[in-house]
Amino acid sequence: MKKSILFVDDERSVLQGLQRSLRGQRKEWEMVFVDSGTEALKMVNEKNFDAIVTDMRMPGINGAELLGVLAADRPELVRIILSGHSDEELIMQSAGTAHQFLTKPCDVDTLKETLNRAFALKRFLGNGQLHFLVTGMTSLPSIPKIYQEIMTKLRSPETSLYEIGEIIGKDPAMTAKILQLVNSAFFGLGRHISDSKEAATLLGLDVLKALVLSIGIFSQFNQKRVKDPAFSIESLLDHSLAVARLAQRIAQAEGVDKEVADDCFLAGILHDIGMLILEQNFSEDYVKVRVQVKDQDMALCLTEREVFGTTHGAVGAYLLGLWALPDSVVEAVAFHHQPGLSSYNCFCPLSAVHVADVLIHQTGLSGGMFPKEAKEVDREFLARVGVLDRLNTWEKLQPEENEA
Repeated sequence: MKKSILFVDDERSVLQGLQRSLRGQRKEWEMVFVDSGTEALKMVNEKNFDAIVTDMRMPGINGAELLGVLAADRPELVRIILSGHSDEELIMQSAGTAHQFLTKPCDVDTLKETLNRAFALKRFLGNGQLHFLVTGMTSLPSIPKIYQEIMTKLRSPETSLYEIGEIIGKDPAMTAKILQLVNSAFFGLGRHISDSKEAATLLGLDVLKALVLSIGIFSQFNQKRVKDPAFSIESLLDHSLAVARLAQRIAQAEGVDKEVADDCFLAGILHDIGMLILEQNFSEDYVKVRVQVKDQDMALCLTEREVFGTTHGAVGAYLLGLWALPDSVVEAVAFHHQPGLSSYNCFCPLSAVHVADVLIHQTGLSGGMFPKEAKEVDREFLARVGVLDRLNTWEKLQPEENEA
């Protein structure tokens, strides 16, 4: 089935150039080109689109305003901004509503790759309601004590960027959002950033203050919405940090590049972010999941599929993929409980996070939320990627309980 894409730009020459460049996609995409935000809203009301690619600076309704309306009214749309480097103020305004940022003029291959990757990510979600929810998300809920800490630090004249980065690195939601922005084409770094401290340094204090204090890019987790008495966001954080640290140690023991080791840490921090999304938005259904896991001794992933039609790993991977985090991190999040479903045949973040998650669960450093989950590693997968003989070494890298 063809994907339908709406392109918006007030410069007719740009639209004509896109039409010529994308002519070869006509068998796969149905494309509509309009020259204003007003016309775009009219078209969206008349037709169902899968994605919108819009210019930022336009007379009347600009790109940031357009995506703000669509994020609320048509949350299922993949939303991509095209912008020049001079649009920093408007980029900040669209930081919560745009899934990705591309610079103008945009290489047509980059545009095609970005859109095709976004469409391919839908394979992770089998539930229409979940697709609407996750695609429509403009922020992720942050852990209250960390949210308050960063708000206080950003208002202090003595706070360093390194301190801000350290705080961000403790919170999965903040980490994901900051890395989405710093790795976007808008900042033009030309290299991949996985470390929150480096990201904070590169963004700078003024940008961080604008994002957090003025624009409100982070939201505080609302415990009152959670109906699940077994869920603790603090326990989820402790578990995620423990997995991240162990995954990074495993990577370092394998002598991989720093970037790969950083990605292992990042994937560990983010591996259960889908659980956070489900608990915040479908808490009553997640109670059913926990009851079945406990009473019927069912695997978490199988139970989630029965209740939601997908898994918390897939939910997290879909959002992180939309936000253009690295494929290796997205795959690690998607398959950390079922690594055999991936296509990897070498050591990667998935290898480290899968093993780290199992080992942390075995030590009891899992917050007690799912003590029966991930009882043992997938030895067949480890053999396939050629690292099964390293498992005994990795087991000795586990942190003590007071480190987690």
